Amino acid sequence: MPLEVRPLAGESIEWDAFVRSTPGGSPFHLLAWKRAVEQSFGHRPHYLMAVGDHGIEGVLPLFEVRGLLGGRGLISVPYAVYGGICARPGPARQALLDHATGLAKRLGAAYVELRHRAGQELELPTKSLYVTFSRPISGDDEENLAAIPRKQRRMTRQGAKYGLRAEFGLQHLDDFYRVYARSVHQLGSPVFPRRLFGAMAQEFGKDCELLTIWKDGRMLAGVLTLLYEDQALPYYGGALKEAFGYAVNDFIQAALGLRASAAPVPIRPARGRLHPQYQPGQPEDASGRRSVEARAVPLDAAAGTVAHPVPAVTGPDPEPR
Repeated sequence: MPLEVRPLAGESIEWDAFVRSTPGGSPFHLLAWKRAVEQSFGHRPHYLMAVGDHGIEGVLPLFEVRGLLGGRGLISVPYAVYGGICARPGPARQALLDHATGLAKRLGAAYVELRHRAGQELELPTKSLYVTFSRPISGDDEENLAAIPRKQRRMTRQGAKYGLRAEFGLQHLDDFYRVYARSVHQLGSPVFPRRLFGAMAQEFGKDCELLTIWKDGRMLAGVLTLLYEDQALPYYGGALKEAFGYAVNDFIQAALGLRASAAPVPIRPARGRLHPQYQPGQPEDASGRRSVEARAVPLDAAAGTVAHPVPAVTGPDPEPR
């Protein structure tokens, strides 16, 4: 049958199976992220599938979102660093883009924003506000520690000498949220609601992990991480001001790396053993700033955000970063 773009109807295991088997996929393409955003913010989803003779050829998750200053856009996907078209090479990519363009016009949206990590072989305008840092994780703890630059490795040991202790478990989610909210507020950034964190934990299940850092029985810092295939993506994090005197960021990075190396690595017979990746998020680079986590790992690739105007108009990000 000819390639057809159709909306996702209900829940589909085929959708998630396709995302996980396609190189352009991410945890934010999964239906768990759809449910988390719907529950937390009530945005209207428009999830598109390109279907051909052999089943799904591509998917495009979209949400209809109103901007802080008004206006409407279609975002793939909001509150996430990745998104956009996830498709096999071929006509599915252009078909999904054309369908999204028509949908945006019907809805009166000013633009479609696709948060690709790669261009998907589409000629689109881009804006590069963020960068991705990643490094491979070995199954050997000593190799992982040796991969950390010497200065940061020394600071990691200092954190242990100060009495920092790492603990994994979602039972501390409420306490972590208070640390996160205080940390983000002090930076002058909007704070995401507690319900988003609860929805992430509920929908991703065992693929959502919380690391908290303690000293003398008090939580000082933490980070919520999403596990996806062979990757660990530290996503939401925060720390009290006093924690930075104990080299807490370096301690967190080492703890996450050691945790990722101990996690089960999926075996795919067609491709062999996969190597876990630790991705410390998306630090801003417009001002030349880099976080402590970003300095400690090598630059992998720029992660551009593709803004597809409808017609030739671009708009601001519709939700706080």
